[in-house]
Amino acid sequence: MTDLFEPLRIGPMEVSNRICMPAMHLALARDYEVSTPLCDFYAARAAGGVGMIVAGYATVDEDSGNPGNIGAHDDRFVPGLARLAGVLRAGGARAALQLNHAGRYNSSFLLAGRTPVAPSAVASRLTRETPRALTHEEIETLVRRFGEAARRAREAGFDAVEVLTGTGYLVSQFLGPGTNLRSDRWGGSLEARARFGLAVIRTVREAAGPGVALLARTNGDAFTPEGPSREDLLRWAGFLVDAGVDAISVNVGWHEARVPQVVPEVPAGAFAWLARSIREATGLPVIAGHRIDDPQVARRLIREGACDGVAMGRALIADPDLPRKALEGREAEILHCTACGQGCLDNVFRLQGVECLANPRAGHEGQRVLRATHTPRRLLVVGGGPAGLAAARAAAECGHDVTLHERGVRLGGQLRLAGAVPGRRTFDRLADDLTVAAERAGVRLVTGSPVDRIVLETESPQYVVLATGARPATLDLPGKGPPVVQAWEVLEGRAQVGRRAVVVGGNAVGIETALYLAAEGSLPAEVLKFLLLHGAGDPEDLVRLAARGTRAVTVVERAGRMGKDFGPTTRWTLMQDVERAQVRLRTTMRAVALHPRGLEVEGPAGSEVVPADTVVLAVGAVSVADLAADLEALGIPFTTVGDAARVSNAFAAIHAGWKAGAEDGL
Repeated sequence: MTDLFEPLRIGPMEVSNRICMPAMHLALARDYEVSTPLCDFYAARAAGGVGMIVAGYATVDEDSGNPGNIGAHDDRFVPGLARLAGVLRAGGARAALQLNHAGRYNSSFLLAGRTPVAPSAVASRLTRETPRALTHEEIETLVRRFGEAARRAREAGFDAVEVLTGTGYLVSQFLGPGTNLRSDRWGGSLEARARFGLAVIRTVREAAGPGVALLARTNGDAFTPEGPSREDLLRWAGFLVDAGVDAISVNVGWHEARVPQVVPEVPAGAFAWLARSIREATGLPVIAGHRIDDPQVARRLIREGACDGVAMGRALIADPDLPRKALEGREAEILHCTACGQGCLDNVFRLQGVECLANPRAGHEGQRVLRATHTPRRLLVVGGGPAGLAAARAAAECGHDVTLHERGVRLGGQLRLAGAVPGRRTFDRLADDLTVAAERAGVRLVTGSPVDRIVLETESPQYVVLATGARPATLDLPGKGPPVVQAWEVLEGRAQVGRRAVVVGGNAVGIETALYLAAEGSLPAEVLKFLLLHGAGDPEDLVRLAARGTRAVTVVERAGRMGKDFGPTTRWTLMQDVERAQVRLRTTMRAVALHPRGLEVEGPAGSEVVPADTVVLAVGAVSVADLAADLEALGIPFTTVGDAARVSNAFAAIHAGWKAGAEDGL
């Protein structure tokens, strides 16, 4: 039986284990040049034990990407590429470079006003721009430029080159019948639409030479009618074999696809069956990707024959040492990715370098370094939410004597609230991971222990990190009507909610609470599977019953838009879930009073009563830092972090907590 840490042969290259880090947008290059932050980022992952790192993507001409991508379109970039390949190999990983052209996914804003190019002038739903159709001569030039970029990768010392042929970029735009409307030799039948991609593969194969492995990353399913069908993609995989690729890396979905691919609700390894179909069709080594975030999942997929290796991208952003921990039997110490997208995908949309909710050092490896303190201090952390746990761990790893007090019985704070929402279990797991990390760093964790002046005087800390978080804000609703509860009470399971619920507040907490309430009474996954397998009901009816429960839920929001504090990469999936669950959304509505029949609201058209058995408040939060006065009176130096300092989100809390714990001046 193949093990996760058994070597994997890919053409002329042997990889030490089956874990690969795929190419991702990191926005760490500087004007196409390999930068020190980029090298620092990848060095940490190579040292963590991953078998192969595919860096990139790398550009093949100036229209193929933007200055935040790695440049491979000119010989002047070879020294930087060589530096990067050396960093990867020095850490023990095989070094691969992905080549790509964005095609119509590029933007004129990033191209100094130039119009993006594509097979045909079909508007992009991602950028909302219409590209210019490539001429025959330009297509042939592009094929040559892919080869020239591959030659540079070989000269720089990379062990492998990968060509991205999926995800809606240029090669897959040629493959897609909805994006390739050409009537010349580059369009028409699948064989004709595949001609450009195969010319690229063959040219890259020749330019890379026999000593360099060649991989193709492609889709198992495009999940959009514009793209090639799944049957087309299976045939495309066969074409890749004939063109000389040594392995295929399988992902799913074009960027405009409306099937969630990398958000928390996607079950781990959910798309691996598509990799298995390509593996069975080609006989080549296949690497499966998407939401493979744990070694146990990876082992299962390899054992079941879905793939020969796994692509762990954001899992290795969250924990660079994941492979080594798994190899050494320390899997309980892994810090798992939450799939929130806040620091990785959302940053890409903002043209900012990669960061991570779970790992404050990601993207800052050279600057955010924990250094042993020369003046160890007795440190008290008050509050066991994400900010407190991050601060306690960082301070303990620097050598301070750290005790953390949490007034509740569970650590994790508002991560536990987020983790209660259907499909958001990853946040609950992160709370567990942060707790384990703090324990292993040597932090004494004391739960059920509120801190007051007496505790401060008894423990006599030399420094305090105040991470007491926030409490839910209230709303004065006059009149008599249904009971009013807080969203936090609902998510903690401490409130009874009737069959008709009105949530006041369309922020992230309000939307997540609405989904939590709407899910009650829906078909569980195992019941749905049983009923589908045995034909016990119409499949459309069963899917509908799995999507929504027995409660009627309405959300009222004063602003004109719901969920505006969600990141762009997750908002659309959650709003899609809201629609599927038939949660009623009422924007530009202000809650004004309770009414015997429900909640009275006021909007542009006047006032009305929304029927309700329970009103749920999700109107924000208020910082809790009452202990600051006692600390000042006692003359104990302290810093306030997380929501206790300023109400924000878990990303800000963890980063602020880590920085406070790592401060040299503690």
